[in-house]
Amino acid sequence: MSAVTVLLVDDHAVVRAGLRALLDSQPDIEVIAEAGTGEEAVDAVTECGPQLVTMDLALGSGIDGVEAIRRIRQVDPDLPVLVFTTYDTDADVVRAIDAGAIGYVLKDSTPPEIFAAVRGAAAGQSVLSPPVASRLLQQMQRPEEALTPREAELLTLLAKGMTNKELGRALFISEATVKTHLAHIYAKLGVDTRAAAVSVALRKQGIR
Repeated sequence: MSAVTVLLVDDHAVVRAGLRALLDSQPDIEVIAEAGTGEEAVDAVTECGPQLVTMDLALGSGIDGVEAIRRIRQVDPDLPVLVFTTYDTDADVVRAIDAGAIGYVLKDSTPPEIFAAVRGAAAGQSVLSPPVASRLLQQMQRPEEALTPREAELLTLLAKGMTNKELGRALFISEATVKTHLAHIYAKLGVDTRAAAVSVALRKQGIR
């Protein structure tokens, strides 16, 4: 059986060297190229034709990992991109998956977990580190519990009928920041209107 060919993308040379040594220890995995920026990653996909890309999200100057994933998917829609990062917030996971990542693995994963993720992603399977999978499952089952403390506070005030300007004044944040928080709240609650979000808030408070 031929080895899975991999392009490593990370802005830290030491991290790339460590991951290369780890993956190359497996007979069925072969690192054929590395990239230190998002732009280099997109070029390397065209030049080297890997079967899998491992992508960090923070890439220093230039485009970030999420944008690199989008561009790679435009170049080759069938090429699986596996996120390999230290960032595990809900927003990071959602952005990466929305951009087209097939999986999301944390850098503190064990070698067997990393090997399994690479093999699974290369085979077209969605792969998530256990902590990431657990949080996403919790968000799907109980979306209101996935809100950050600030989002929960804003939702409570929203239920009182406050305008964006009043919300900003009460929380000492700008109206633009209020709108950003509201967008996140809507996404997490699976709603698309202010009224629907208020309805969820009232149910949470036991008010019908």
